[in-house]
Amino acid sequence: MDINKILKAQYLEVVDKQLKTGEPPETRTTLERLLEAGASKEKARLLIAQCVAVELNRVMKENTSFNTALFVQNLNRLPEPPQL
Repeated sequence: MDINKILKAQYLEVVDKQLKTGEPPETRTTLERLLEAGASKEKARLLIAQCVAVELNRVMKENTSFNTALFVQNLNRLPEPPQL
């Protein structure tokens, strides 16, 4: 069992759920922006998943709730790496 593959799949599932529900709307906006900039849909989803991973790591590390504002800040930085 490769834990990295499992986590990647879970993070991508979060991205897909955000895209499906439209919450937060910035996820869809970011996907569209990255696609317009030439990224493939898979690459764009992976970049967004990095932001999900960073925020969920912060939630677990600090024992706090998901901070949408920080998540959106990292989305706005893409394709630059998210801030830890």
